[in-house]
Amino acid sequence: MNSELQYEIEKFFYRKSALCDTQSWDEYIDLFTEDSEFHLPQWDSEHVYTTDPKKGMSLIYYANRGGLEDRVFRIRTGKAASTIPMPRTLHMVSNIQIEAVEGGDLSVSLNWLTLYHRLQISEQFFGRADYRLRKVNGQWKIARKFTVLLNDTINSVLDFYHL
Repeated sequence: MNSELQYEIEKFFYRKSALCDTQSWDEYIDLFTEDSEFHLPQWDSEHVYTTDPKKGMSLIYYANRGGLEDRVFRIRTGKAASTIPMPRTLHMVSNIQIEAVEGGDLSVSLNWLTLYHRLQISEQFFGRADYRLRKVNGQWKIARKFTVLLNDTINSVLDFYHL
């Protein structure tokens, strides 16, 4: 991968993090393709997690962007008790690795850490994520997000903004 593309993709993920942290939901959702898949699998055992959301349990699974849009709608309308008040987050990404795949898409792997604070409770969530990025009208978009949460315990309700 050339250094210009590396920088461009790093900036993309820094922007994605900032949009989530500032709760700029319209711009955040716009980073995903209409058919994007969002998957956070459940752990089956100490070192094995589910890989097929249709055959195994998932902590979060949206088959397309509509699931994410619906979740944001519930947050905005106050129909999500777990988000009242809305938590504060700080997302960090590292070790961004890029590989070209067929059709001009990119496969991107990275590590992530999210600091979270709500109602006098602070936590951190961390893991690894694999993305498929696709150029749409000259802009990179997320066509797939598969993320593995590495925390052993989760003391709050998990949501897309934790990841």
